[in-house]
Amino acid sequence: MRPISLYQQEGNRLICLPVFLRYGLLLTVILILSLPTLPAQDFFEETAPGKYRIEFTDKDNNPFTLENPGEFLSPKALGRRSKQNIPVALSDVPVTPAYLDSVRAAGASILTLSKWFNAVTIYVGHDSVIGKLAKLTFVKKNLQNKRLINPAGISTRSSGIQENQEAVVFDYGPSWWQSAVHNGHLLHGRGYTGKDITIAVIDAGFYHINEIQAFDHLWENGQILGTRDFVDPGADVFSSHTHGMIVLSVMGGYLPGELIGTATGAGYWLLRSEDGNSEYVIEEDNWVAAAEFADSAGADIISSSLGYTQFDDPLQNHTYADMDGNTTRVSRAADLAASKGMLVVISAGNQGSTAWKYISAPADADSVIAAGAIDGNLYVADFSSRGPSSDDNVKPDVMAIGMGTYVAGNESGIQQANGTSLSAPVIAGLSACLWQANRNASAMDLVQAVRQSGDHYTRPNEDVGYGIPDFNLAHVLLKVSSGDADQFGEKITFFPNPFHDQLFIIFKDPVDVPVEISLFDLIGKQLCRYGFAPFPDRSFLNMKGMFNHLPDGVYLIKVNAGPQNGIFKVIKH
Repeated sequence: MRPISLYQQEGNRLICLPVFLRYGLLLTVILILSLPTLPAQDFFEETAPGKYRIEFTDKDNNPFTLENPGEFLSPKALGRRSKQNIPVALSDVPVTPAYLDSVRAAGASILTLSKWFNAVTIYVGHDSVIGKLAKLTFVKKNLQNKRLINPAGISTRSSGIQENQEAVVFDYGPSWWQSAVHNGHLLHGRGYTGKDITIAVIDAGFYHINEIQAFDHLWENGQILGTRDFVDPGADVFSSHTHGMIVLSVMGGYLPGELIGTATGAGYWLLRSEDGNSEYVIEEDNWVAAAEFADSAGADIISSSLGYTQFDDPLQNHTYADMDGNTTRVSRAADLAASKGMLVVISAGNQGSTAWKYISAPADADSVIAAGAIDGNLYVADFSSRGPSSDDNVKPDVMAIGMGTYVAGNESGIQQANGTSLSAPVIAGLSACLWQANRNASAMDLVQAVRQSGDHYTRPNEDVGYGIPDFNLAHVLLKVSSGDADQFGEKITFFPNPFHDQLFIIFKDPVDVPVEISLFDLIGKQLCRYGFAPFPDRSFLNMKGMFNHLPDGVYLIKVNAGPQNGIFKVIKH
């Protein structure tokens, strides 16, 4: 095992050496230009040199219609929407093909499409093409809130639990703690490994995963569902960046005795959106295109260890004020992905020890799970980006091991790496196992359960958000909320039972009255009593450590929580 040096900062990628991911820097200047009289090209937002984003006014004269969604969404995508009662919307309809033909006829090359934003990203080789595009009546020419190219042409480039599952026993080796800190190994032990769940990994490249032994089982079992390159369409994603390979290994890696990923049974789409050679806001467009593809292909989960704050062109930089979940294009797209019924998990960022310190986009999006980094002792890594979002939402959402994380080596074996890039796939993989165990849950049900299971859920802060999630508890919370009569039909459930140190008292409904908990021996002698204020924001009490002074044995516990009450048997061992 060869440890990888601690992350370093490079543009907008989240970096663990020698693996490079981009993440943003402190923005020093925002330049919003006044526009008394601008040339035609200033009607469009430049996303990289010679590349522009243009939006259309409508989707009129379109052969694709809401009445025939099977023409543009896969059966799996439609099934995901149907199960979660999500209607097919106009944003799902592709861009009008005739509009694309007109853009090409004007001399532009189309790089990416976005049906969600009704837009295209284009390359133009001559200014005259921009002029032709500006004359098209169906092209938006709205300058409001645009960060435009420098009209003077001055360079601004910067230099630099009826569980009918077959039990699974894994030989985790040193990677055990990555799952066990979240009780994810308990889900694995019940046979939940992410089977039948599809994860789209949006990243910078997937170096040699078709050759590295840690991924052999994914190929042998048909779990690599396909690849797409949104940076260089048609290119070989297996010869590009190593970063996506390392991220994938945290979820799907399988080397018994060395590395067991958090979702070895899931299926994976490998989508490249990040260009390792430069950093422009066009990569947000690439991310949008990848997310839309993931949606159409029927992905259940998006896992992405990318974040954006600063670019090679400072005019494109984001500010902390932009980290409100609703301003940057990539964050809006992440929320749109969630609205389509996908669970979206994003790395929080590696800027906690820099002047910026805050999360990056799209980790600021309201409906995503932003994952920060802890070390093996469960302390917050100093580099882990802090919250809150600029509109004061809790961020990061949860924490996972992102320091000394065991990953696949570039050629063989395993190594250790650092970065929130590794925290996100830990959470995404375990979420796949959780969803396999609770197939009737919606994506937002999972988000809520994972957040609720965090050890800081009732006292979130800017360092850890809701804290370290317990996926076994999240599983029980989902069972309780679904009204699973086989296991959780009672108004009050104790988990686990028998218990040792930690005991959860789980109520069918949130509790808005004071609660009294009393423990008795079998002859009726009261041994201890605890009182709790109402907790209408959740449905469980964590009694961790409160019965440690008692010997192992059988006890009676009396719960008085208004209409939720009773006397129950618990076993301490």
